[in-house]
Amino acid sequence: MPSCYLTDLDGTLLRTDQSLSDYTVAQLKEALEAGTIVSYATARSYMSSERVTSIIPWRYPVVLYNGAMIFDPIAKRVIEGNWLSPQLSNDIMEAGRLYGLMPLVFALDERDREKVLHEKLYRSGEVDFYNSRPDDPRFQEMDNLKVDDSYRPLILTYIGLYEELQPLKLTVEQQFGGLVHIQFIKDAYIKDHYFLEMSHPLANKGEGARIWAKLVGSELEDVTVFGDNLNDLGMFRAAGTRIAVADAHEQIKQLADSIIGNSNEDAVARYIAVERSRLTT
Repeated sequence: MPSCYLTDLDGTLLRTDQSLSDYTVAQLKEALEAGTIVSYATARSYMSSERVTSIIPWRYPVVLYNGAMIFDPIAKRVIEGNWLSPQLSNDIMEAGRLYGLMPLVFALDERDREKVLHEKLYRSGEVDFYNSRPDDPRFQEMDNLKVDDSYRPLILTYIGLYEELQPLKLTVEQQFGGLVHIQFIKDAYIKDHYFLEMSHPLANKGEGARIWAKLVGSELEDVTVFGDNLNDLGMFRAAGTRIAVADAHEQIKQLADSIIGNSNEDAVARYIAVERSRLTT
């Protein structure tokens, strides 16, 4: 069985400027050409992740939206996924309105096209997020945001300061309990801002890694994962070998089998290169 690697993108494979070094690109291309199974698991959509990683000829499924969707980058099609019901999404949004908060709703339409449904964006974090994705055709502004039955909501994302989002997090936990998976993490790019995200209970990187391993013909214990943040906890708990980057969240480090350099040092690519060399000598 070829070696299997599943890596997070932001803060792990990508440098802090959201780019890939020439070294990382060369190493991953060489590994893929040699038959090594390498792919990524990210909070990003396919369009967003492709924008920053398309130079690498990915040939295995990718895990998107923190595990809410598994996508085939060759056939350009959705393979599997777990999404919220439109009704539950609308109920959560009504709870958010009480705090003056509205989300970005990442969803698939009836033709499997990615959409980002939202009301007019005016809060600074939301505007920064939108401006970081210029000319993105997924964004669709609505006067009164409501998810109808033609959409499959993948993630409801609220962007704001900690103290703005924390009350809503507590409310969602109390009202919707086990009906949703909640992520509340500090954003790597928007200063002092957090992402509060709600998705299907099975839409997490742990479940995503399980589905991914099955699709590539591997067992989870034979998969090596790389990560840095709390949304990587699921796959760190599930995988056989867990590798944290040097500046990872403390909870990730505690689960790690090894701690390597940081993303600006090409740590993931260097680890894979060393392992490939070890296995062929």
